[in-house]
Amino acid sequence: MGTTLYWLRQDLRLHDNPALARACRGADHLLPVFVHPPHDEASPWGFARVGVHRRAFVAQALADVRAQLQARGSDLLECTGVPQAVLPGIARALGAVRIVCEDIAAPYEQAEVAALRAAGLAVQTVWQSSLLCPDDLPFAIRALPQVFTQFRQAVERSAVQPPAPLPAPQRLPALPPWINSESNKLPTLIGKAQEAIEKGANLPLLHDARSSFPYASPACHGGETAALAHLRQYLARKLPHSYKATRNGLTGRDYSSKFSPWLATGALSARQVMDELRAFEQQHGANEGSYWLWFELLWRDHFRFLHLQHGAALYRARGLGGAPLPPHQAAGFARWCRGETSQGLVDAGMRELAATGYLSNRLRQVVASYLVHDLGGDWRAGAAWFEAQLLDYDPCSNQGNWLYVAGRGTDPRGGRRFDPDKQTREHDAEGAYRRLWGTV
Repeated sequence: MGTTLYWLRQDLRLHDNPALARACRGADHLLPVFVHPPHDEASPWGFARVGVHRRAFVAQALADVRAQLQARGSDLLECTGVPQAVLPGIARALGAVRIVCEDIAAPYEQAEVAALRAAGLAVQTVWQSSLLCPDDLPFAIRALPQVFTQFRQAVERSAVQPPAPLPAPQRLPALPPWINSESNKLPTLIGKAQEAIEKGANLPLLHDARSSFPYASPACHGGETAALAHLRQYLARKLPHSYKATRNGLTGRDYSSKFSPWLATGALSARQVMDELRAFEQQHGANEGSYWLWFELLWRDHFRFLHLQHGAALYRARGLGGAPLPPHQAAGFARWCRGETSQGLVDAGMRELAATGYLSNRLRQVVASYLVHDLGGDWRAGAAWFEAQLLDYDPCSNQGNWLYVAGRGTDPRGGRRFDPDKQTREHDAEGAYRRLWGTV
């Protein structure tokens, strides 16, 4: 079949990677490529699409992928730019006949693939980020239940299960001969390729001892190796059994699974998580806590399937509803971003987010609710701020959760306001979290 480019996107792993398996199939030569976005690339709200925390975390994941590829006789090419400007030149230089990549249902990511195809490239996309396969659902995507509870109940009645995860390949097709040539001058072909690699390797790790996910530490390293080690120690310590009881914690390592950073970059497969969780339940028994991990992974799936169904409509100002937005309160939004609203729990959460790139699920809902329902901010601005700050940003989950809080998605209750005073009494009554972040 000649030369194939395998374009890594949000699948920075070798285990359970159907896109990689597809790319290897029939390829005489294979070149894995990752395209870093330009450092000045901004969202419509003016915020970086990839902030410092996520850049550093992704760089860790890529270093791990590179080492694993090299152990299998391959390598990873990193470059900077927009894919539709970078990949066609690489494909032409190598005579590549196709590009294989993960399918991501969010509109920005869909537009990247469309632009590559418009440039004349044969792009094969492979759906692989969800726990369940869309084709295995007990309904067509066009008939997807809009309310999560109805979706979950239909899935559970049908007893549909995730596909078994694929093992990591032991060998990969050889690199294109031109790549191994001493006369190869990659920087002349793709502009700032070497600069991107060097910057990725030297990004500062912003260590904060207060972080609930200290990615500067080896245990929270962004790579697949650390991800799988974390999954296995989490199960070995039987933490799934206590997950539901502790999941609303605000700080610390063990109150939640901490799978989300690795799931977001694709260093960890949801199907791998579920496969090993089922084995854990067979050995140690299932309970409400271990069930709740399945429950949360189904939420993640629902957001992905809603993107398959509704696409760009989820990104309209009114979302899926018809009500117009109230005027955006820019001054209040700026105070919210800085953690200076005078609401102690909200400010503590926003300071943690900026300092560490991480925030508990409970606090993500609290701070999002405060922006939308108390400050009158535009939910899209909040979603863009999260995109810039979170090291575990995922377009489908981020958009889905903001729509949920703002009442512009599929939730029948028309928005979720979390009373910050009530949340403080229930989750930080003694003020330990607020003191940690200097807001009391």
